[in-house]
Amino acid sequence: MYGQWQSQGFSGLFPMGYGDLNTPETRDKMSASVAVYRNIYTEDRFRQSYGTEDKPRGGGQRFREKIAERCRCSREACLHLLRERVPIFNWLPKYRLKKWILGDTIAGLTVGILHIPQGMAFALLTSVAPIYGLYTSFFPVVLYMLFGTGRHVSTGTFAVVSLMTGSVVEQLVPTPLQLNSSSPEAADFEAQRIGVASAVALLSGIMMLCMFGLQLGFLSTYLSEPIVKAFTSAAAFHVTISQLQSMLGLRLPRHTGPFSLFKTLASVIENLPHTNMAELLTSLVCLAILVPVKEVNMRFRQHLRTPIPVEILTVIIATGVAYASSLDSNYDVQIVGHIPAGFPSPRMPALHKLPEVAGDTVAITFVGYAVSVSLAMIYADKHGYSIQPNQELLAHGISNTVSSLFTCFPSSATLATTNILESSGGFTQLSGLFTSLVVLIVLLLIGPLFYFLPKAVLACINVTSLRQMFLQFQDLPDLWRVSKIDFVSLSVLPLICVNLPLLGKWFSDQPL
Repeated sequence: MYGQWQSQGFSGLFPMGYGDLNTPETRDKMSASVAVYRNIYTEDRFRQSYGTEDKPRGGGQRFREKIAERCRCSREACLHLLRERVPIFNWLPKYRLKKWILGDTIAGLTVGILHIPQGMAFALLTSVAPIYGLYTSFFPVVLYMLFGTGRHVSTGTFAVVSLMTGSVVEQLVPTPLQLNSSSPEAADFEAQRIGVASAVALLSGIMMLCMFGLQLGFLSTYLSEPIVKAFTSAAAFHVTISQLQSMLGLRLPRHTGPFSLFKTLASVIENLPHTNMAELLTSLVCLAILVPVKEVNMRFRQHLRTPIPVEILTVIIATGVAYASSLDSNYDVQIVGHIPAGFPSPRMPALHKLPEVAGDTVAITFVGYAVSVSLAMIYADKHGYSIQPNQELLAHGISNTVSSLFTCFPSSATLATTNILESSGGFTQLSGLFTSLVVLIVLLLIGPLFYFLPKAVLACINVTSLRQMFLQFQDLPDLWRVSKIDFVSLSVLPLICVNLPLLGKWFSDQPL
């Protein structure tokens, strides 16, 4: 026994007076003085000590008693449930004001400024007016701050979800060939479109809440990073092709259904002789500004306290130039038009369209949750905390359900703004408060000033925001060395997923 103690490093635990532990005298002295005493438990004493004496041997408590115990209401149980389902009551009392408030403020304001141009740009992908993109950049942010568990997750408009929703809107409410933007018919047309988009958001939120009730958050464990990257890369191609017509100033109908990507590309190539040179020049200038500055933000992000807000600066300058030069009347440049100021009034979505959008909404819900929980898990692992996938289902489900009542289209976590939120020094969900305040100020006061903003500028913002998705292919050499299966996932799946409408079409064809 002594040899085992010494080999395990316990020789220094013995009291002074034994001398050299390797001598025979010391060993004899230790053998005479060391003893081990242990209580011997009988079955009756064990039951008395641990309170199991009165319990039946067969199966413990009866089922009815277990149910009654779990359903017993108490103040402690209610507080625990409240902190678990509304996480802000759990982390806000522990908030370190002096340590975290500056980082959350700077990160929230930076992301809020970015939400303004991206919200309007992604609204064009959804085939609705830009103002609805600003609404979708406000309500989901506030709701996720209350119910979400990801400290570095930024919610709002996302290009992939917006593009898929726009395909549904175009199918059910196609764009008429001749439409005067100032006519009453145009207002009714916009109301129909946002009604369909809000119906998709409502049904998507209900689906997520049902998934939460069934505790299906574990499905997130089956989402590998290469699969998510493959899907988002394919979506980046879709968004880029869909924005070419706006960047070139072409008035083309939006193609939907299978192989819409190739149909749109063929239509753009066919109509290249009709390019509006003013809009092409506007697009080239914007790209020449956006791409280099974004590269600077990326390469020097460790040295910049906050990234350069090039998107909002481009929007402001382009709006001023378009107003001073009358680009809309002199050169037939498409502009954003009227953006109403004020808070949206509650309005029911187009409930009669729910059966028609159900199939596509399944795909949109899956994509939105997959991207959201993947981003939350990536940054949770990076900063050493954990998220609750089931709670994320509840958070995004409530966000989409409630937001749909305020003329919002489907929302999710976003790649670009989440990355900026984390790199700008955000610590907790409180950064969402400052993000929503920036968007609220624009909604109440500044929105109408963007009347002359060219749509080509928003298209350029859409394309440049997808830069990170295209750069994901740089991981292929590393994946080849690490995992051949992941390499195949990232290299082959984009070719399969590049026809995104087929995914929604497949779900639409399934019997409900």
